[in-house]
Amino acid sequence: MSSPFIWLQHALPHHAVSRGAGKIASSEVPFIKNTLIRRFIAAYDVDMSEAARGAEEFKSFNDFFTRELKPGMRPLADSATHILSPADGAVSQIGLIEDDRIFQAKGRHFTATQLLGGDAEAAERFEGGSFATIYLSPRDYHRVHMPAAGSLRSTTYVPGELFSVNQVTAENVDGLFARNERLSCLFDGPDGLFASIMVGAMIVAGIETVWNGLVETHNPRLVREEFSADNHAFKAGDEMGRFILGSTVVLLFEPGRVKWDASLKAGDAVRMGQAIGKRLQVKAGA
Repeated sequence: MSSPFIWLQHALPHHAVSRGAGKIASSEVPFIKNTLIRRFIAAYDVDMSEAARGAEEFKSFNDFFTRELKPGMRPLADSATHILSPADGAVSQIGLIEDDRIFQAKGRHFTATQLLGGDAEAAERFEGGSFATIYLSPRDYHRVHMPAAGSLRSTTYVPGELFSVNQVTAENVDGLFARNERLSCLFDGPDGLFASIMVGAMIVAGIETVWNGLVETHNPRLVREEFSADNHAFKAGDEMGRFILGSTVVLLFEPGRVKWDASLKAGDAVRMGQAIGKRLQVKAGA
C-alpha cells in the first residue's frame, strides 16, 4: 500500500459505496440527473458530438453513462482477418498466458484460473494463448462488443472486491482483476474458445448483458450458467453488454488463434471495432 489512495481503497466498504453511488446515478429526478450529467461531461471532457442523444435527453445518469453512439461512429475493421477491440479505452496490458499467469503491471500477475472463477478446465484451454486487458476510463463509451464471432457457451459471475482499476491501482494491488467482482463470458466460434471478462470496479453500479439484462452484482455467491450453442450467436462487433459506471474488459484466446498487433503497448488508446490483432488459422467463410 504505497499511497493514501491505495490505503483508502483497502479501508473503504467497496460494495456499500458502489450501491450508494448506484442509487444516486439511477435517479430520474431532472435536477439531480441533469446536474450530474453536465458536471461529468465538463469534468471528463466527454465528446457529446458522438452521442445519439443530447445531455438532457437521458432518463438518468446511468442512462447517459451507457449512452449509444450515432450510427457510423465506430466503423469495424475487417473481422474476417482481424480481432476487434471490444471497447473504447486504453490497453492496460497485452501479451501471452504463460504457466496460467497473466501479467498485470510492475511484476504483478494473476492466473487465468482465478480470473475465470476457478474454472481450471477452461483455463487449461487458454494455456499458452493470448490475453488483452482494456481499461475503460470515465469519459469512454461504455458498451462492450464482441471481439470475434461466437456463440455464448457459459457465464460465471464471480463475487469479489471493488478496487479501482486504473493504472495506479494495477501497479499496487496484487491480483487486481482476479480479486474484483466480475462476469466471465465464454464463447465458441471460428477462433476456438475465447473469453470476454467484464471486471467491476469501485463505484461500478452494475454489469449488464444483452441476453440476461442486469447481472445481480454485489452477490456473495459464485453463479455459473450454461447456454445452448444456438441460443445466443453473435457476429464480431455486436454489442454483448455494458458497464453501469466503470471498468475493464479482459480477453482470452486459445494458443495459435491470435497474433496481437506488435505496435500496441500498455497505455495505447483503442476504440471499439479497431483491429487489435490478426486472426490465425482462418477458415474459408469464417
